[in-house]
Amino acid sequence: MVNFILIFLCIAVGLTFSKLRILPPDAHKSVNAWVLYVALPALSLRFVPEIVWNMHLLLPVLVPFIVWTGAWVFVQIYDRRKRLSSGSHTALLITCGLGNTAFIGFPMISAFYGESEIHHAIVIDQLTFILFATVAVVTILRTSAEKSTTISCLFVLKKVFRFPPFLACLVALILPNFVDISVANPLLDKLVATMSPMALFSIGLQLRLKAIKQEWRLISAGVMYKLIIAPALVLICALLLHSTGILAKISVFEAGMSSHITASLLASQYGLNPRYCSLVVGVGIVLSFITTTAWYFITSEL
Repeated sequence: MVNFILIFLCIAVGLTFSKLRILPPDAHKSVNAWVLYVALPALSLRFVPEIVWNMHLLLPVLVPFIVWTGAWVFVQIYDRRKRLSSGSHTALLITCGLGNTAFIGFPMISAFYGESEIHHAIVIDQLTFILFATVAVVTILRTSAEKSTTISCLFVLKKVFRFPPFLACLVALILPNFVDISVANPLLDKLVATMSPMALFSIGLQLRLKAIKQEWRLISAGVMYKLIIAPALVLICALLLHSTGILAKISVFEAGMSSHITASLLASQYGLNPRYCSLVVGVGIVLSFITTTAWYFITSEL
């Protein structure tokens, strides 16, 4: 219950600050900087080294790639009908293809399945983050660069390898093979704890509820895919793989989380339809409380 209250409180405080103009209009950029350059690298360093890879994790490992691939197909079909701008196209892909598997997903799993089951979701979350730090970041950079300069592989590589969350992910995958970094866990825990409130607060700062009317078509598409189609795709894969039990349930449940907050923040930071990016996250979080409850009951027999 505390986690649910935290989610709504942080968004509400950000929205209130925005309405009362307590902070400068671009204050969210400073908040985003903390999330992207401090909290997210800490998350990688804290949890990536703890993943134990085995065949039992096949479905959780596949979840982020199923969701991203399905999102790519969905956006291609949607774009052919609606003729989106390049910024809106990429924003829709990013918000459909990456789920909020950590600071919304973990509290939701704790509430529905118990805190002891969160460790199953870490695999999905970290692979989602790896997908974000590589494919999604490159996609965002390519789209943003098209507006101002000629894109090149060298340009993209420079941007990616100067992106702290990506570098932290590499360090977290490699360094523990040579050095025990668990001594830093207490510090990392404190830094990771700031990610959810700060990111949600930033979303609240950027929310413009009056703008929902202007973006409702794109928001509807993003929310429909992320909360309904994506978990349905994972459920189908679970049935095809004859995967059952708690891993299958959590895989479907995590696939149905709202859009990835950090990816949305980054897309917004690079000017890829910022209004849509902030709105789809806020609307998705609210609606996900209903849809995840439905998926919980749908998968109860798995």
